[in-house]
Formats: sequence, structure tokens, C-alpha cells
Amino acid sequence: MHEERAGHTLHATELVHQVYLRLYGQAQIDWAGERQFVHAAAEAMRRTLIEHARRRGRLKRGGDRQRVSLTLTGIAADSPSLIDDTEQLLALDEALLLLERKDPRAADVIRLRFFAGLTVEQTGEVMNLSPRTIKREWEFARAWLRRRIH
Repeated sequence: MHEERAGHTLHATELVHQVYLRLYGQAQIDWAGERQFVHAAAEAMRRTLIEHARRRGRLKRGGDRQRVSLTLTGIAADSPSLIDDTEQLLALDEALLLLERKDPRAADVIRLRFFAGLTVEQTGEVMNLSPRTIKREWEFARAWLRRRIH
């Protein structure tokens, strides 16, 4: 989110705090390792962003309306992309849940790359897979999600 414009409604610090509260706020968790922590953090990030988009969607239909832009590692390319549409983010989440039923590993790659912002190499380290396998899963998952969302 470091490239975001001023005035968006979800700041990086707020997002990190929300994720921290999700991970540590309710119970003392004994992480089995970095891999488990990174997976949990990516999932917490996804849930936080989806809840934010849903809250914004409710406001959009009757309350104060403000445009939200979130800079994330995009599914369209390996460079950052902008998602500024609540419906698009919610459609991505719905499609990701369907992908998880079809190919859980590909869904994990999307979560780690898109929501946690990890590189191919970092994702490979967390998932204990080669960068080549991560790239292959990334390409498959992006194509599958694009077909589902559009």
C-alpha cells in the first residue's frame, strides 16, 4: 500500500494493526514455524480487506461514499495493480473460494502473492516449493481467476 494515493480509507498501518489483532488479539498461538505464520497472516490480510470492502459496499448503497483504492500485488501481472472497485474485490474473494475447492495449492499461491505481497521466491520458501512450481501455479490461478471474474 506504499504507493497509494493520499485520502484512501484503509491505511497500511491500520491494515497491519487489524491483521495483528486477528493473529494475536484473542489467544496465545504457538506458531509451528514461519510458514504457518505467513499463511495465517495472508489469510488474515485477505479477510481484513474483504471485510473492509463489504463495509464500504454497505456505505456505498446509502451512506457516505468515498472511493477506496488498494495497491496490491495484482493477479493481472507480476507488477502491482490497482483494485479500486469493491465489487471487483468481493468477486475476487468469491472466485478464490471456488479455486480453493478445485486447487488448494493454487489458492494458497494467490493468497501469499496477492494478499501478503510475497515474491515468487518468498512464496516458494514459505510453501516449500520451487520457484518454477510457484510460477506455474501462479499462471494457472491467475488465468482461472480471470475467467471466473470477467
